[in-house]
Parts: sequence; structure tokens; C-alpha cells
Amino acid sequence: MTSRSVRFRTTWIWIFLVPTVVLYGVYTIYPIIASYWYSLVEWNGFDSGQKFVGLSNYRAVFADPLFWNSFKVTLFFMLLVVPARVLLTLLLAMVLNSPKLPLIGLLRSAFFIPVVTTTAIIGVVMRFILDPASGPISTALMKLGFGGVDFLGDQHLALPTAAVLYVWKFFGVTMIYWLAALQTIPYELYEAARIDGAGTGQLFRHITLPMLKPFLIIITVLTVEETFHNFDLMYTLTGGGPYFHTEIIEIYIYRWAFAASIPQLGHASAAAVIFGLLVAVVGALQLWGVYAGRRLRGDQR
Repeated sequence: MTSRSVRFRTTWIWIFLVPTVVLYGVYTIYPIIASYWYSLVEWNGFDSGQKFVGLSNYRAVFADPLFWNSFKVTLFFMLLVVPARVLLTLLLAMVLNSPKLPLIGLLRSAFFIPVVTTTAIIGVVMRFILDPASGPISTALMKLGFGGVDFLGDQHLALPTAAVLYVWKFFGVTMIYWLAALQTIPYELYEAARIDGAGTGQLFRHITLPMLKPFLIIITVLTVEETFHNFDLMYTLTGGGPYFHTEIIEIYIYRWAFAASIPQLGHASAAAVIFGLLVAVVGALQLWGVYAGRRLRGDQR
């Protein structure tokens, strides 16, 4: 390939990249940079003037008990979701990884269908299904002699209910992770162990689990990071209620920026910067998980 043809090809590559770079810069890079500036000013988003207040917004966020409540709700939601997604999907993936299972392709597709469904639509539909007055679940419970249960209106049930729906929605993603991990284990190891008389529990304890340790770190950190981004489901399900018991940090930011009678973009941006730093820490853990996983796989070889 001549230098002229290389330059021609490179030119066209950059031409096709320009729209993506521009859109990414306008809708991702610029808002991130602007958030840092807005966190240092007092601004309602409408007035042309912006009053510089330094770190006052950060002090106000840290002094707001509802911010710490949203922080606690976010962490508690993560603790509910991550173990269920990681462990339950591992068990399911082990079943769906069996070559002897009939209709294996259909079963894998069935568990993955919720992933491709719009999260906000699931939230809206589930509000009707879980409606305590006319929802089918409450109607069925009343016919069985139980009282109607307000799954999304009860302060003790709302967050666990949202966690169950979140796990169901993204069950297929973690399942695919585990299926990919399980398929890296040579099937000959299982056959040799069975010939030596190993049972199902021994196969899992001595072959499957040790071989999956590198993937366990990576999948857990990925799941933790994904759990921080559930605004659309939580907002359409509960809007942060009842009484802020499901108000995660993303809803807290949205409430100050768009839902307040007088929007406070500075306060919301300060909370967003703090939340972004938290996600960045998780991202650093993700990189560490990838590095640790590679080292473990290298040691196994």
C-alpha cells in the first residue's frame, strides 16, 4: 500500500469519526466540564447571571441530611442487588451451560429479553402491575385471603421491590458474563474428574470455582458500577418515595436541578461531582479487578 493510499484512507477514517467526536464532546465532555464550574456558582439555570460562591455548594451538600440519606439508600440498594445478580446468575449460567440441556438457545434468549426492554417502560408497567388497589398481584393476593400489599408505597418494601425488579431486568447481562467465563473452562477437565468419581459438588468446588476466581472479581466490580446507574427504573417506579426511602443519589441530583420550585444548578452540580468521584473510585477498582484477574489467570497457567 502506497503512502498516498494510506493518507487517503486515514483522511476518510477521520471524516467518519468527526460526527462521533463532535457529538461526544458536546453531549458528554462539555457537560462534565461545565458541571465542575456550575458547582462553584449559584445559578437557577434561567438567569443570565451566575454568582460565584466557591465551595459553598459543596458545604451545603455535605450538610444536607437528605444527601446522606440518598447516599445510604444508594449503598443499601447496591448491597441488595450485587450479591443476587452475581450469585444467582452464576447458578443459572451453570445450568444453561450444560450441552445436554434441551432448548438451551430458547432459554438463554428468554432470560435475556428483559435486558433489551426499555427500563423506563418496565418501571411504568410495573407501577400498574403492583398497584395496591387494582394491580393484578394485589388482586390475586386478596382472592387468596391476603390484604392488598402496597409494594411501592410501603417504606419497608419499596426499595427491596425495586431491587428485585432491577435484578430481573439486568439478570441476562450478568448471565452472559458468566456463560462466557464458564466456556473458558475445558470440558475435558470435567470428564476426567467424573471418571475419577467426582460428584457435582466436587466438580464445582475443585474445578469450576477455582477457574472462575479471576472472573468473579471482574464481574463483581462491573455489577457494582452498573448498580450506580439506575435512575430511569427508580424514578419511574417510585420517584424517590415514599418519604425519600428510595431516593438514590441520581434522583437527589435530579430533584435539585429540575424538580425544585426554584432549580439550584449549583447545588445539584456539586452533588453530581461528588457522585462522579464515587463512580471514579469504582472505576479504579474495576481496573484493579481486571489486573488482578489477569494475574490470577496467569498464575493458574
